[in-house]
Amino acid sequence: MVELETRELEYFVAVAEELHFGHAAARLAIAQPALSKAIQRVESRLGVQLLVRSSRRVSLTPAGEALLHHGRHALNAVSAAAQSARRAGDVQAQLRLVIKPGGDANLLSGILAAYAGQPDARRVDVLFGGATDRADYLRDGRADVALLYAPFDDLTGLESETLYVEGRVAILPRDHRLASRGELRMADLEHETLPRWKGVPDGGTGPEIVDVAQMTQMIMLGRTIAILPRSSVEPVHPGLVYKPVADAPPSRLVVAWSRLDDRPLVASFVAAAVAASRSQPESAPSQGSSVSPEGEVG
Repeated sequence: MVELETRELEYFVAVAEELHFGHAAARLAIAQPALSKAIQRVESRLGVQLLVRSSRRVSLTPAGEALLHHGRHALNAVSAAAQSARRAGDVQAQLRLVIKPGGDANLLSGILAAYAGQPDARRVDVLFGGATDRADYLRDGRADVALLYAPFDDLTGLESETLYVEGRVAILPRDHRLASRGELRMADLEHETLPRWKGVPDGGTGPEIVDVAQMTQMIMLGRTIAILPRSSVEPVHPGLVYKPVADAPPSRLVVAWSRLDDRPLVASFVAAAVAASRSQPESAPSQGSSVSPEGEVG
């Protein structure tokens, strides 16, 4: 017996993400009383309280947190199933690649050229996702392949091949107490404020940000610092200092795709991406380069 309908799950996820019935109702284009009744029906059917409601705020109970986590995956799976069916029946399907702006370690041109040389190559549509949502493009079928950064991006349910491995840098305002150091260690940054990336539950304690532009502004204001793959923050911003973090775990740029997607056009693109990353190392930043005290990549 199905305990929840897809529409009911969509209603709950909207409320759980907005934590506001009015905003969720507007997002879903339904009346707020109807949405409230739908959530009450879900709680009654499951026999648990999902939300704590007051005159000022809405919050999730532990049961609500669990349903939100699994509900997102369930909705993604439904969407991906529909998208997969459409793509399987489309012999002229194009390949959709999602990246974040500047998130290719300068490898994208070489990858696209290598793929174009494949006998079964299709047109590649390049989509730009946000800092934290590109993996969801694969899970819900909006994209076929993605360039992601591990361990920053969640690779659950995805397959991946590593294209490039690099160190991380701390991004600091020029007047920061560590700005004159040539190299840092994680212990030096232990008490620093890190940003909270929107959509990432286990982020830092600093201001919430959605992209590198917002992050840069907050760092320049002295509100936070950041630790990111070096290639993702190039070119160097003149108002900031970038310092190598010697003992930070390395970052991997990977090409990723859905574990359920075994279509030849995806496999062909992945093979081309791996070959391009191996044969054109000069297209990516040199792994041996460092960052000077003035913040210039050398």
